[in-house]
Amino acid sequence: ATSGGATFSIVGGLPVRTSISAGPSFGERTQTLGRGRFYLGASVTGVEFTSLNGTPLDALRMNFAHQDNDPDSIFGNPQFENDVMALDLQMNVNVLVGTLAFTYGVTDFIDFGVAVPFVRTEVSGLSTAQMLPFETGAIHRFGGTDADPILRATASMEGTASGIGDVAARMKINLGQNTKMGVGLLAEARLPTGDEENFLGTGAAQIRATALYSAQFGTFSPHVNVGYAARTGENQVDGVVIQGAFDNLLSDWATLSAGIESEITVGENPYVLPEPFTLQQPYARQFPATNIQNLDQNLLRMSLGARFTVRGGTVINTNAIFPLREVALQPDFIWTVGLEWGF
Repeated sequence: ATSGGATFSIVGGLPVRTSISAGPSFGERTQTLGRGRFYLGASVTGVEFTSLNGTPLDALRMNFAHQDNDPDSIFGNPQFENDVMALDLQMNVNVLVGTLAFTYGVTDFIDFGVAVPFVRTEVSGLSTAQMLPFETGAIHRFGGTDADPILRATASMEGTASGIGDVAARMKINLGQNTKMGVGLLAEARLPTGDEENFLGTGAAQIRATALYSAQFGTFSPHVNVGYAARTGENQVDGVVIQGAFDNLLSDWATLSAGIESEITVGENPYVLPEPFTLQQPYARQFPATNIQNLDQNLLRMSLGARFTVRGGTVINTNAIFPLREVALQPDFIWTVGLEWGF
């Protein structure tokens, strides 16, 4: 969220609190900080990716067919076209993000903020390729001789990169607020400041516009966000983002927050995996191109967190996000811990 902790407006020259709790961790509330107030947040987020479209990253399989030398003929003729190379791939992808976020209350109803992430990405992989020759013998091999062919090969890699990620600039406008409900707008631009080749950023700009609604029922505050994210990347698609969140004041110093977020992709999926291939001679045999499923990229995830206000007004923020759909590149969960100050 762009801001946590207490929010205020100036009434008769004095600050009047406009929020009950410290707000949700993910999901946005309509309340703004208040004119002349600052919010500073520092957080660390950890992500260990574990699956790709539901397939474990340490158990990826790909099968490669020989080039069809005569597309007008039958695939598998000549006979050496029946050779297949099977590739098993084990990958580890870990990301650690430290984020500094700053928000300033320009007026009682307009906030402007910036979030700067510092990213560390670790990637390692091990591949094992096995040539599966047909009845004609080891025509295709990784080395050796006809009498003693090498049909199996392995390769490994690992790398680490660190640097600034994609910086975000945000503006929130509170269109109307009373003690029971409020509505607002949030505009966010994410700039491609992170190094795409080293997996520190997306390599493309993103602009998101979100309509906000918040209500207040005693210590319980539900929030609804509906927005559209436009992305400029060649292999990235736009999305409709829908969030439902709530925060509940458990005591003077503790706030519980939870939420559901869905992103529905707009346009065709640019990542369509190849279909199984069939070798037709001397008899029909079908091979799956990969064990990774062809799935849409619509995301659904749940967040659960807590905020604790300690001496001096410092807020300790803890949160975990759990994917509810195994699509795209996903972790089992994403953890966040951070500190927030309002002044």
